[in-house]
Amino acid sequence: MHELSVCQSLLDQVQRIAADHGADRVERILLRIGPLSGVEAPLLRNAYPLAAAGTIAEDAVLDIEPAPVRVHCVTCGAETDAQPNRLLCGACGDWHTRLVSGDEMLLANLELSVPDVPDEDVGQ
Repeated sequence: MHELSVCQSLLDQVQRIAADHGADRVERILLRIGPLSGVEAPLLRNAYPLAAAGTIAEDAVLDIEPAPVRVHCVTCGAETDAQPNRLLCGACGDWHTRLVSGDEMLLANLELSVPDVPDEDVGQ
């Protein structure tokens, strides 16, 4: 299952960010996954608890939002939504398009729990 290795890479990134911010726990992870990314959201959801076990993100909520497929038309210059299997311009119908989004897996947001700094340590 390639989603397990994707989860492990994601958690490596999450743990680095959490450490950079002095977090002691990750509360929520928000991902945006495009339909052309090659990542299956349901499989990623199933792999997450296994990959997160014993990490700072073990109890984090994993939210996944779909990313839209968008194309830029070389012919008319429009940027429009498209279907994953029909990357046609929504304005003129031409097939000379360039993919703008829809093939990404993006770590969109992290909610971290950062311990309070004791008052006597403030300003030192």
